[in-house]
Amino acid sequence: MTETPVYTRACSLADLPGEGAIGVEVDGEPVAVVRAGGQVYAIRDVCSHAEVPLSEGEVYDTTVECWLHGSCFDLRTGQPTGLPATEPVPVYPVKIEGDDVYVAATKES
Repeated sequence: MTETPVYTRACSLADLPGEGAIGVEVDGEPVAVVRAGGQVYAIRDVCSHAEVPLSEGEVYDTTVECWLHGSCFDLRTGQPTGLPATEPVPVYPVKIEGDDVYVAATKES
């Protein structure tokens, strides 16, 4: 049985750059809210390789690149698409209501 996600307001759409990310905290979890290609994504704001904020990296297409060592992650799946990272990063459901972005962040187990 799957639980219904609980959405928490993360930021306003106006807080997001046209293409790029901001780091926020949602229910105690570090979350990068990313606008790319007109879509909004949410991914855990910690690189699985070096534990630095992904929100400080470059965004292109549906990828975020970690600024420290260049690891890349797919914003849709959290899967690494470029070394040195080999472990995925959690992604979270996003919904837009009016001018606000809501994220259902779940704690890592």
